Amino acid sequence: MAFNHRKTITFRLAQTARAARGRSGGHLIRIGLHPGQESVLKALAEQDGLTMSQLAQTLAVQPPTVTKKVSRLAAQGYVERRASKGDGRQAHVFLTEQGRDTIADVDRGWKRLEKEALAGIDEKDVKRLRKLLRQIERNLTASHESADDQPEDEPEAEDVEIAAAPAA
Repeated sequence: MAFNHRKTITFRLAQTARAARGRSGGHLIRIGLHPGQESVLKALAEQDGLTMSQLAQTLAVQPPTVTKKVSRLAAQGYVERRASKGDGRQAHVFLTEQGRDTIADVDRGWKRLEKEALAGIDEKDVKRLRKLLRQIERNLTASHESADDQPEDEPEAEDVEIAAAPAA
């Protein structure tokens, strides 16, 4: 029997992430933003005046990605770049008044998305899901042996027994 990737948790996570990005994008378009721009605004709302490299590190993206996002946000009037007082080659990014005003719209969109995503799921299950997703994220970002080093005769997803995560 061939391995059915559609029955794996990681496939479901990928499909869920795709659906969440699509729905989130719809909410963002209504307020004049493109997906990913809200992350820049939220990062600056937490700490205004970050450098481009600090923003890239905060958002866990490559510097060219941040440059593109900041350029678009500046053209739209949400942020402005200012040369560093200590090093004129370095720019700091600041929210404009329009950018600060948009944060509330971003927050409303995220709250709406969260409500839509979790409809029909009780609070106990939401807490458990949040905990499990954090563990999966840690597992996938930790340094493990590469997939090439794993044995090829792994059991199929539906045959794998999953141990319960210890309570924290």
